[in-house]
Amino acid sequence: MSRSNSVSPTPFEALITDLGHDGRGVARIDGKTVFVSGALLGEQVTARLRKRHRHFDEAEVVEVITASPHRVEPLCQHYSQCSGCSLQHLDAASQIAAKQRVLAENFERIGKVTPQSWLPPLTAEPWGYRRKGRLSVRNVAKKDRVLVGFREEQNPRFVTEIQRCEVMHPSLGSKVGLLAELLGTMDAKDTIPQIEFAAGDELMALVFRHMQPLSERDLIALTAFGQQHRFAIYLQPGGSSSVHPLWPENPRLAFRIGSDDARFADVELEFQPLDFVQVNAGMNQLMVARALELLDPQPTDRVLDLFCGLGNFTLPIARRVAEVVGVEGEHGLVERAVHNAARNGITHASFHVANLFEDQRHAAWARQPCDQLLLDPPRAGADKLLEYLPHKQTRRIVYVSCHPASLARDAGVLVNQHGFRLRSAGVMDMFPHTAHVESIALFEA
Repeated sequence: MSRSNSVSPTPFEALITDLGHDGRGVARIDGKTVFVSGALLGEQVTARLRKRHRHFDEAEVVEVITASPHRVEPLCQHYSQCSGCSLQHLDAASQIAAKQRVLAENFERIGKVTPQSWLPPLTAEPWGYRRKGRLSVRNVAKKDRVLVGFREEQNPRFVTEIQRCEVMHPSLGSKVGLLAELLGTMDAKDTIPQIEFAAGDELMALVFRHMQPLSERDLIALTAFGQQHRFAIYLQPGGSSSVHPLWPENPRLAFRIGSDDARFADVELEFQPLDFVQVNAGMNQLMVARALELLDPQPTDRVLDLFCGLGNFTLPIARRVAEVVGVEGEHGLVERAVHNAARNGITHASFHVANLFEDQRHAAWARQPCDQLLLDPPRAGADKLLEYLPHKQTRRIVYVSCHPASLARDAGVLVNQHGFRLRSAGVMDMFPHTAHVESIALFEA
């Protein structure tokens, strides 16, 4: 393969010796690392170079010469184009094993720590799981139709034209093509760039972002579409605060979290369509149950839940303890958490708004001791918090992570600077068929 900066169209053979953190196969060609989309560990493939970089190259599979025994046929007809999934060609057991390896490698390489034991991976239904997401919209005049879908894998500037999505919530997954047909009839088809979707237990909401005011004809069309398919229709003419329902007048989005454990009675959480909620409802149930199991809160305990959102962990914890305090940076989510506590008859949960990426050590909630600490930060992790937390009285920390590198970094701080033990850790398949690694870890004093 040429070492010039130009990309040669000539296919080349490669042996895939590893699977990268993003789900691509890894090969070495002329001493240089090449990431090969669509290739699996152990496969011999013919690939074509797509992009050159100084330290690595990117390629895509042209033909699989020797297939991995773990290769399967993707269920989605759009899989080769769409960027929504990256691992449908790998069987489910191998997907979760690969994610476990990623977590272990990050602990070892970044945190210099190893769990005393590994938790069994949490898995749920791998299809129709996605209850929240964003669809891109583009009117293509040359094709005389509107495209609705996710971005193309090979060219993110373009929208993949999809008719259905196998990982999307079933109420919407089979109707993506109908959405495109609807938009193709609207006056505003050039000024609607995206549709966000969010499903509660009983209702799917669609949020149409529109750059110009909608005509009366378009409003009628959207209302009729919602009525026909039982979708709540929201409009977003500006920022997130501009979102408002079109039909019905007062839609209600909510989901329940429950357990067979009598101490963990059901709670129901109401939310707004752009609020952060866990994408996978089935996995969220399992995740909350595991977090409670690891925390092992007692009736006299005080628990601190940081990055609490609208109370996803806080309110189930409240069913078991004397007091729980939730802290979140987004004011709207805290308002919803307070509302959800009241709706569920929970009086011993309090909530605070605070930017947890800034020093909050002088805040009243941070100065009070806690028996257990739950962390569920975004990708950046919780390193700023660890400068002043946990307290000496804190005996257990459960850390829920959406990014293994930041978890590994923070685990190193908790173990090597705060003296905690990394008792156990494991992965949770929140996003099947993608390379996204969700994980949970237990630290003990």
